[in-house]
Amino acid sequence: MKNTRALLMIAISIAIGIGAVVLASRWMSEQSRVASSKVVVAALDIDLGTPLNPQMMTVADWPKGSVPAGATDDPKVLDTRVVKTSLLRGEPILESKLAPIGATGGLSAVISQGNRAITVRVNDVVGVAGFALPGNYVDIVVNTEDESAKAENTNKSISKIVLEHILVLAIAQEQSRDETKPKVVNAVTLEVTPEQAEKLDLARSVGSLSLVLRNQVDTSSVNTTGSTKKSLLNRVEQPVEASSQQPEVKTVVKKVVVYKRAKAKQAVEKQAPSDQVEVIRGTTKSIEVFKQNEGM
Repeated sequence: MKNTRALLMIAISIAIGIGAVVLASRWMSEQSRVASSKVVVAALDIDLGTPLNPQMMTVADWPKGSVPAGATDDPKVLDTRVVKTSLLRGEPILESKLAPIGATGGLSAVISQGNRAITVRVNDVVGVAGFALPGNYVDIVVNTEDESAKAENTNKSISKIVLEHILVLAIAQEQSRDETKPKVVNAVTLEVTPEQAEKLDLARSVGSLSLVLRNQVDTSSVNTTGSTKKSLLNRVEQPVEASSQQPEVKTVVKKVVVYKRAKAKQAVEKQAPSDQVEVIRGTTKSIEVFKQNEGM
């Protein structure tokens, strides 16, 4: 009798445990469905300028409260769209990362509206030793001769930042971004405005160019006066006016002394001729002067 009752209690406990597990599983499943949304993400690494196809996309669960703006849950609406920035596997495919509808693949699809692409020749030094990759931002420095310094007897060479925060679209003929190691190339394609394209083409023709790699999130602008050989060596010129005035002062002083001496000499010469007689009166001695008449 006791064994039957014990077995019954065990069976009831097992049933209650199984029921609790089932209810908890259903509750967690419902909560996960409510708290997440479907988002289309990249199924593999995608280079910029590449048209999308179904094999490049997959649908993944995303926290409902943090779905990024521009995301979609339908891969069909993204078919044949061109990405204008590199995408990593698992990264959401957003509208802001896609070229306009109708754009074909290639570099032209990733150029922002109103901007242009221009290619400049670089070497292992000018190209920041290969660290300037697609998606990075650079400044452009030109080394040329300052035309305004022609009239002065100074070195006319000057280095000046002429363009800032310029986007690198491609290096050589590659648009992909591989950050595992730098790659030395002989040409870099940059995205610029029409005005910047004119300035860059002029700078390329009047001097040598250098790229200066900058932080991607740093958008600050600086206004430098340029660096010359004089400012590089910290040369300070001596004032010219003070040194040129000193000899003139000495000359004036000499002229005054000579003039006074001449006046004194003339005064002595103008004195009338005279005779002197020494007179002794006891212990007193004196000199008597007898002037001669000019008429004599």
